[in-house]
Amino acid sequence: MPTLDQEIARRRTFAIISHPDAGKTTLTEKFLLYAGAVETAGSVRARKDARYATSDWMAMERERGISVTSTVLEFDYEGIRFNLLDTPGHQDFSEDTYRTLIAADSAVMVLDAAKGIEPQTRKLYEVCRARRIPIVTFVNKMDHDALDPMELLDHVERTLEIDAAPLTWPIGDGPSFQGVYDLRGQRVLRFERTAGGRHRAPVIEGTLDDTDGALAAAIGANAVAHLRESVALVEEAGVAFDRDAFLAGSLTPVFFGSAISNFGVETLLEAIAEFAPPPGPREALRGPIPPNAEPFSGFVFKIQANMDPQHRDCMAFVRVCSGHFERDMQVYHPRSGKQIRMRGSQKLFGRERETVDEAYPGDIIGIIDPGLLGIGDTLTTDPTIVYEAIPRFEPEKFARLRNRDVLRTKQFARGLEQLEQEGAVQVLWESDGARSAPILAAVGDLQFDVVLRRLLDEYSAETVLDHLPHQAIRVVTGSGEGVRWPSEGLRLVDRDGRTVILFRSTRDADYFRDTYPAAGLKRISEA
Repeated sequence: MPTLDQEIARRRTFAIISHPDAGKTTLTEKFLLYAGAVETAGSVRARKDARYATSDWMAMERERGISVTSTVLEFDYEGIRFNLLDTPGHQDFSEDTYRTLIAADSAVMVLDAAKGIEPQTRKLYEVCRARRIPIVTFVNKMDHDALDPMELLDHVERTLEIDAAPLTWPIGDGPSFQGVYDLRGQRVLRFERTAGGRHRAPVIEGTLDDTDGALAAAIGANAVAHLRESVALVEEAGVAFDRDAFLAGSLTPVFFGSAISNFGVETLLEAIAEFAPPPGPREALRGPIPPNAEPFSGFVFKIQANMDPQHRDCMAFVRVCSGHFERDMQVYHPRSGKQIRMRGSQKLFGRERETVDEAYPGDIIGIIDPGLLGIGDTLTTDPTIVYEAIPRFEPEKFARLRNRDVLRTKQFARGLEQLEQEGAVQVLWESDGARSAPILAAVGDLQFDVVLRRLLDEYSAETVLDHLPHQAIRVVTGSGEGVRWPSEGLRLVDRDGRTVILFRSTRDADYFRDTYPAAGLKRISEA
């Protein structure tokens, strides 16, 4: 039976980050294909004869072709247990992505070969840098018109201030893209296209010497000569891969390919298995907790209700940080001070799940939330272990939500309560206690769309949204004595009973703070 250290050593828990439409969800699906977790790969927008992507399980995701919620996918490949965390790419869901990155040990950054580093990619990279998360780069869509590979490497290095070490090199681009050259293994890997990219791409191996002339016959003598020149230049002047620098976050290995055509996907997966770190120590309030520490510990980084329409339960996603998890074990919940039993433990695969009897550091398990858990909560057998809280993002969008049908008031209230517990939005109420038309606070407008759609689909509550002109929110932490509350502001109450004020602008908020210090105004992230 494997030891705890052996189980830890074979775990790779990583997230995938990108700007929207760079191919993140497609790459996720192709990892599953090459690991044998699915027989045929799905797509972001499926045709009638094809299946949808496993990670996009919400109806809204499948209709719009975007990811709006983080998803966990567990699979094995060549003896390695992968826990893949697929994140939303759109900036409106950056808070959900941030929480997910906290649960990851490494990340794959997907770039569009024609665009390089895009705004959302850079923002997510900065989160990874701040948390010292090593990054593997995959330059996707090489089968479309692409920037020069040297130019892409330079763009990555200049924009992110990080060394970029290519480990594969593209053979052609656009319609002439044939495969990649493995710089470490000194192998030419030419791929054959399959129908819709739904099956593994057959690969033809060769060498740059091309003694049998097969490479020249396939791509032409001029293309072979250009490839040789490029490889010679990269080997002479390019950045050499150094794993210590990669783990320290100062270097990213770069791979080229096409996820939709399956070109270069398996090479990337093999590299993640080889280079990406296994679970390491996690910072707790008392100090770092090593993964092989005997006490079990973990933290909740996501809550999701109604994943299974037949059960309508609420699932808490727990990242295991130390020790050995066993089904139905009893743990301590520091925030409430209570002992709870971790019932209904599940292994997650998109919306699919199955009972799990044990788990190890790096694993992500789902447990049935009895209504007690919150995002960032610690669960542990050692009461002295408490992990740091997960910060909340500052909302910048506000809207009043109205229930169209008074006969669905209970469903409306239950749905809102659940969505706030998940962290989908923040729900604010009038200070006079009225509960009929709450105000929603979000990072971006798409969060509002998700709330309206889920209230309708999951709770049969039809709602309408009235956008507000306010742009800033502050928490009142002082006595408020002698304070004249702003006439154009809204004084509300959040779920914790705190008084908050909505302002028309950050300038108004700062002016009010300076004029009335007794109010003790603080940002959401500071309060």
